[in-house]
Amino acid sequence: MASTTSDKATPERRAELLQNLAETKNCFAQASKSLSHAPTLVAVSKTKPAWMTRACYEEGQRDFGENSDIDLVNKAKKLADLDSLRWHFIGVMKKTEGDDLRRQARMRELTTVSNLHAIQSLTSIEDANIYNNAIPAGRKIPLNMLLQVNTSGEVQKSGLQYVVTETEAADSPLFKLACHIIEHCPKLHFQGLMTIGSQTESLASSERPNQDFETLKKTRDVLEGMLRGNPAFNERWGDNGKLLLSMGMTADFEAGLRAGSHIVRVGTGIFGARRMK
Repeated sequence: MASTTSDKATPERRAELLQNLAETKNCFAQASKSLSHAPTLVAVSKTKPAWMTRACYEEGQRDFGENSDIDLVNKAKKLADLDSLRWHFIGVMKKTEGDDLRRQARMRELTTVSNLHAIQSLTSIEDANIYNNAIPAGRKIPLNMLLQVNTSGEVQKSGLQYVVTETEAADSPLFKLACHIIEHCPKLHFQGLMTIGSQTESLASSERPNQDFETLKKTRDVLEGMLRGNPAFNERWGDNGKLLLSMGMTADFEAGLRAGSHIVRVGTGIFGARRMK
């Protein structure tokens, strides 16, 4: 149940938050029963205060996401004592004229978060290079990268064009970015694909397969086939030879899991509606 109450750390608000988390985890478990893999629930706190993240962590939740790089960095500092917490950046740092140096500085600061597990919204070779060059020397494992794919064709959404055939993919920005990470970004790991489906498909996903999710699966299949065809890429992408899929949010995460998603991102369903800045 989504909250409409204050986000102050009251006993009542904490109880409501943890009830939301428990209900979400129950739905998550039910929808995951037919899967052959263990999916990941990412709790997306967005504009919510850090105490909420801590409360969910104390209930066993480990993966958390943020749309804002600034919020992620600030919360990571406040919650640095939570050793097993894994951060996922799922937002987009939009380019604005005359602000490129500041944007790059923010990207570099994001990579200093030691428990940053994944960036799920990469869309360009330029940004891949910035992240790769910015990662501190002390980081022991490559930073996971999921490429954002626009499966709905909506112009207001970020993401690269999906592909459904190897002919389409061969010269596509999506495949070129994947290959660039594998070949030229040793501090990054091409882990999979992410999409934000359309509201229309989300609302219809209880009645029929979500076509945005099906499109992402086709795109995944095409890329996997092409990557497997290059022996030099062996074990340098995905997880055990498979690209992970991040698809499904509060309104359609159960449909995402039924479609085979490896990662779902739930914000409002756990934390309540976001506060507008």
